[in-house]
Amino acid sequence: MSYQNYRTASPDWYAILKELAKKHRQFPTEAEAYLWYHIRDNQLGVKFNRQHIIGDYIADFVCLNKQLVIEVDGGYHYAEEQQQTDAERTEALARMGFRVIRFDNDDVLHDIDNVIDKIYDAIKQ
Repeated sequence: MSYQNYRTASPDWYAILKELAKKHRQFPTEAEAYLWYHIRDNQLGVKFNRQHIIGDYIADFVCLNKQLVIEVDGGYHYAEEQQQTDAERTEALARMGFRVIRFDNDDVLHDIDNVIDKIYDAIKQ
């Protein structure tokens, strides 16, 4: 498998995305921190990276070996404009060979066992 197509963003965006990713790692949302606690250190049998640059995007979490992106969505993702942006992002990532699964903050914070089960099922695909 070649990571060449998605390892780095376009040169004009990379420095900006790198700083944003660093800030997001330093100051994750409560839901992102909680999910990271459950998937870090190969707990599901695969390695995940958080706030990882793929093309011109920053994925909340990605397993490069399985080409699986996990997005944790807050309330603003329910806005129609944001849903369109999310759909475009998902399509772009799919063109790069990634599957994207999404969870909202409430699911992560209040139903983590179900979230982990869905992630594990996606890893096995």
